[in-house]
Amino acid sequence: MSRAVLSLGSNLGDRIAHLRAVVADLGPGLVAVSPVYETAPWGVTDQPDFLNAVVVADAPELDAHGWLRRGQGLEDASGRVREQRWGPRTLDVDVVQVEGPDGPVFSDDPELLLPHPGTPERGTVLLPWLAADPEAVLHGHGPVADLLERLGPAGRDGIVRRDDLSLDPGASP
Repeated sequence: MSRAVLSLGSNLGDRIAHLRAVVADLGPGLVAVSPVYETAPWGVTDQPDFLNAVVVADAPELDAHGWLRRGQGLEDASGRVREQRWGPRTLDVDVVQVEGPDGPVFSDDPELLLPHPGTPERGTVLLPWLAADPEAVLHGHGPVADLLERLGPAGRDGIVRRDDLSLDPGASP
């Protein structure tokens, strides 16, 4: 059994439909789903705002690289084109961390760095993750609530909870 924390983002096309497709794909393996947040882009700022969410899911058949391949498959199914680092995308699925049968998985493989680098400084991941799992802990860094607190108010700047949107695959836009 492995459990993964996945960060989801979309800023092209039917953003909510792209996020819902991930939730539908994970189906019964879902453990927790955050609310949807709208966030300003960073890195490349001349692009549309993102919808972001975090999901926690179990899959007995997947190891850490299996989670990466599953996320990439979902990105490909959404029509994602990789033209520009931090550029606009139909779907971004980042593997934030993985818990395997023997405990936390750490990786320095350039294809899959675990835990995902930058997570301790990204309110766009920490805030939804904390909403999905108030007891969340980022392996090697500590409680997500503490990490978010350390960011201060700036860690929440440009992040708006969208209670009018649901990740339920059967919900209306």
